[in-house]
Amino acid sequence: MLKDATMPIFSPDRHACAPSYVKLTKQPIAGGTYRPLANDEDSNACAPSALSGHHGSKLYTQKSAIHAISDNTSIFISGAGTLPCLPEMASSGSVSKAEIDNNEQIASSELQPHQPAEQPLNQVVSVCKRAAHTTAKTLSTAGHTAVKATKVTGHAIHTAATAVKNAWHTFINFKAVQLIIKFFRKAYGPWKKRMRFSYAFYAIVFTLLTSAEVIFLQWGMYSEPTYDKGDEVDQTTKILNSVAGQVTKFVSQMWLEQKSLFLVNFVGLGLIYLALIFVTNRFWIATLLFGTAITAFGVANSIKIQLRNEPIIPADFTFISGGDAGNIASFIPDNSQQFVENAVTVVIWIIAICLLLFLLDRRKCFIYCSWRKPFASAKNTVGTFSRALAAVVSVVILASYATNLGTGGSWSNMWAAKQGYTPTLFDAAEDARNNGPATTFLSLTKAPTMDKPEGYSKQKMQAISKKYSKLANSINKSRTQQLTDSTAIMILSETFADPTRLPDITFDEDPIPNIRNIMGTTTSGTMLSPGYGGGTANIEYQALTGLSLANFSDSMIVPYQQLVPTQSNPYSFNQIWTQKYGESGSEAVHPYYQSMYLRNTNYKKFGFSHLYSLDSATPVEHTEKIGESPYVSDSSTYQDVLDLIKNQKNPEFLQVVTMQNHMPYSNYYEAEDVLQSSVTDDTPDDEHSAINVFSTGLKYTDQATLDFLSQLNQINKPITVIFYGDHLPGIYLKEEQNPDDSFLLHETDYFIWSNDASPSANVKLDDSEAAFSSSNYFMSSAAEHMNAKISPYLALLTKLHEEIPAISRVISNRGGIGLGTATYLQSDGTVTDSTSMSKTQKQLLADYKLVQYDQTSGKNYLKESDFMSVD
Repeated sequence: MLKDATMPIFSPDRHACAPSYVKLTKQPIAGGTYRPLANDEDSNACAPSALSGHHGSKLYTQKSAIHAISDNTSIFISGAGTLPCLPEMASSGSVSKAEIDNNEQIASSELQPHQPAEQPLNQVVSVCKRAAHTTAKTLSTAGHTAVKATKVTGHAIHTAATAVKNAWHTFINFKAVQLIIKFFRKAYGPWKKRMRFSYAFYAIVFTLLTSAEVIFLQWGMYSEPTYDKGDEVDQTTKILNSVAGQVTKFVSQMWLEQKSLFLVNFVGLGLIYLALIFVTNRFWIATLLFGTAITAFGVANSIKIQLRNEPIIPADFTFISGGDAGNIASFIPDNSQQFVENAVTVVIWIIAICLLLFLLDRRKCFIYCSWRKPFASAKNTVGTFSRALAAVVSVVILASYATNLGTGGSWSNMWAAKQGYTPTLFDAAEDARNNGPATTFLSLTKAPTMDKPEGYSKQKMQAISKKYSKLANSINKSRTQQLTDSTAIMILSETFADPTRLPDITFDEDPIPNIRNIMGTTTSGTMLSPGYGGGTANIEYQALTGLSLANFSDSMIVPYQQLVPTQSNPYSFNQIWTQKYGESGSEAVHPYYQSMYLRNTNYKKFGFSHLYSLDSATPVEHTEKIGESPYVSDSSTYQDVLDLIKNQKNPEFLQVVTMQNHMPYSNYYEAEDVLQSSVTDDTPDDEHSAINVFSTGLKYTDQATLDFLSQLNQINKPITVIFYGDHLPGIYLKEEQNPDDSFLLHETDYFIWSNDASPSANVKLDDSEAAFSSSNYFMSSAAEHMNAKISPYLALLTKLHEEIPAISRVISNRGGIGLGTATYLQSDGTVTDSTSMSKTQKQLLADYKLVQYDQTSGKNYLKESDFMSVD
């Protein structure tokens, strides 16, 4: 360490070949660099030893000004022989780059004659030195460039910052701004000391908002009743039957009937609310999320009830996860637009109020915690632990409550039952009206597929396989055709049903004259549908698999969304063709979006090689529409099917789901083309208009279907068509309220037809076999129509159809019988129940349930046998 700011500096006395030293005056150290001293006068020739001595004198230096770049470079050269001491070297003790290069050349030329062996080595050294110098110069240049760029950038930033700073100072110096600043400075003190809202206030808000949401959800389940003009209804009855009266009854039954269903819904929503509070640890943020989400849920639930007579269930959220939220929104009818807009306004108010209260409330955290210093003090430790524990416990309790609510004997189910909860999940709409949509939704979060049938085991399934293999062999003895020798087209015609079947509705002309004529000449009948206003995927599932919703548990509402995605290898009838022809054995056409009801996923599991839709990799080619309708016409869909048939290499199974007649029913068609119906005077105008538009769509379907079958007759390939309507549209509001008409709302039409090239052309099964059916029987009926050999599974369905013509999950009072999860029809269309069935019918039904359980919930023992194989 230096003890003084200056130090003595010595310089050597320069003379020929000998250093001498002269004491120089003290000079300050700071602000300079050191370099070797040399006297220009002593730059005479000297020996190498002198150079060495001169080099060593660098310790004794004088102070000089700082230079950014040194002009000279010190060098010491050693080598054999005597080198001339150049004047430049002697004068300064350092040389420039040009001097170094020149000296190297001289040294090299003089050494070459005397030391030829060292020539290659010196050349290598020379090249390396030049390369090193070039690299150093390049790096130096780059460094200078970078430094210069940094200086320019820094200067620009400094200039910009200065400008901003000056502008800011100019702004805040305005008198008006100064007044505002002074105001906030004065207000900051009181603002910092603003009150923390009490937990009692939180509890009040929690109770009021949860109760309001329960009432709002329940309000969306009801509709205003209509009365015939001749009906004499007193004002009190009208009030009680109104939406307000029904909601009031739902709440007041806690005291009038000792049924606390309001409390059950309150607890369900309250657990959701609490989970949001403890997870976010922000009361007002949780309130914002809860209020917004449940209000949106209530709006969507009300619209779905209006259109499809179904509440929202957990499986419906697969539409959103599949990216179909926008497509679902297109189904909102015009008369619900104002309702949606009002709901949006309410949501905006909820968001605004919650954000304002969040700012006003000094208590930011619902439970105190410190994530940065969780263990700095006892308070931090307890708070952090409590916050984490509360979040976990609230989520666990909510999950346990929801997953057990629909399971009999569980803790939440037993508690709800004590409050009056009686589930009827097989009719989700009725369950939501009686028990509340929140309770219905939570009850369906965990949906058991089927209850295990009595006697289920591997041995039992092997016995069933042998039993129906014998039956199949017996049936096949009289059959001469193979299913796979023909192309089978299964057409689900969206909402196709004879509109003249319902009473009090007549038309000036028959909407479906061609299909009515076709049904009179080929196998046809009435189909019992589990759906009304919706449920397309359920009817389609039954037709493709042969399984019935009536056998599933009450909470299995939509197998396409709740069951099939979880199965590894589900069976469907198209596999009869794929087993013989491979991937080219089956294809599907749906002129809408492929992810609706997860068809893209489910069809792959079923073994379809392609699904042609609007958004598939290879989309449908024909997308023409009628008038202002948003949906692809049936004639366009049929043309896509014809193209597939013309290009096919082998017979195949074609699955077709149309879209033309899908809800809603706005003024799509030209006024002069719309069919006019006659209805009773008390039918609402909206209902009357919807019936006319819907029936007009059926007229277009009727003509397109006739043209399609005519073109199939021109194809020299055996083709069989299975055509059916899935359900009626949910537009018959008056009929919904009449118990006598409720069963008619579950009846649609079907026919099985073969073209002229088919051996089964012009075949019509007897009405005793075909008059009534359900979609799970269609493939077995088609095999009988085609006189085709069948598998043991189809043999079971054939025999079951003979004994129990139709099976469905329908609620009806027809015949004075109150039905539960399943409806069974006899051959004359009358309803029967399982208790009054014959021994044969009961045994067939028991075997059917065992087969269905094995395929969907059991061990799939039948897969190891030939139960599904057609010889």
